[in-house]
Amino acid sequence: MKIRRGEERDIPQLEKLLYQVHKVHADARADIFVPGAKKYTREELTTILADDGHPVYVAEEDGIVLGYAFCIFQQPHGENMYPRKSLYIDDLCVDQSCRGGGVGAKLYHYVTETAKAAGCYSVTLNVWACNPSAFRFYQRLGLEIQKYGMEKILE
Repeated sequence: MKIRRGEERDIPQLEKLLYQVHKVHADARADIFVPGAKKYTREELTTILADDGHPVYVAEEDGIVLGYAFCIFQQPHGENMYPRKSLYIDDLCVDQSCRGGGVGAKLYHYVTETAKAAGCYSVTLNVWACNPSAFRFYQRLGLEIQKYGMEKILE
């Protein structure tokens, strides 16, 4: 398996995975996520893939994209926080047919090494509470809770 920067030729396979990860969320939170949708349009994917500030990394084997990590380089703004650069994992997905085989961990480790090489202080991400398997996956990789997002649904 090879991990590399995503390219425009990967868009059809990225879209397949984007639908898969969206379905996980839509099945768990149909009040938020529209069934059958995905996070990015084809045009947005083209723009993201060309943007060095928003790198996308893919795990590929024999021309098949097994997983991806959409990332964003960030730096806090304001005088109340230290100006530490971080790499935010906006979305990480492994094809449902090969989950549990180490693809996600390899992608994550690649991202952390890339972040170190870029002078980042940290790697951050968000996990939906309705996705406990993702939460456990990130805990096994050594991530710790930084903050909680809370909600009250008003009916």
